[in-house]
Amino acid sequence: MSIDMEAVILEIVGKLPAGKSASSEEIARAADSERWQRLTGHVRATARGLARQGRITVLRHNKPADPDTFKGVYRLRLPTEDERAAALARAAEAPVVETPEEGEA
Repeated sequence: MSIDMEAVILEIVGKLPAGKSASSEEIARAADSERWQRLTGHVRATARGLARQGRITVLRHNKPADPDTFKGVYRLRLPTEDERAAALARAAEAPVVETPEEGEA
């Protein structure tokens, strides 16, 4: 069974009232209520990517956290316009990393 974690995260945070957030556990349980513990790493990795794109905000202690360096317990919510703009600006400044095509390396 393959889970589209990006879709699960965006669906959960998209249904929240403005300013509210969801825990990684809530998202993992929504994806698979029986084996949710195995998915927490997948939730974190997917959340990092979505936050870098400005599509969600990662919160630590109810404050936006850097998606590349946050540790510990976190929550997710939709970004404010300012948070989205800041994430897109960071992404534009980030160095481009070349990755080998499949089959190369």
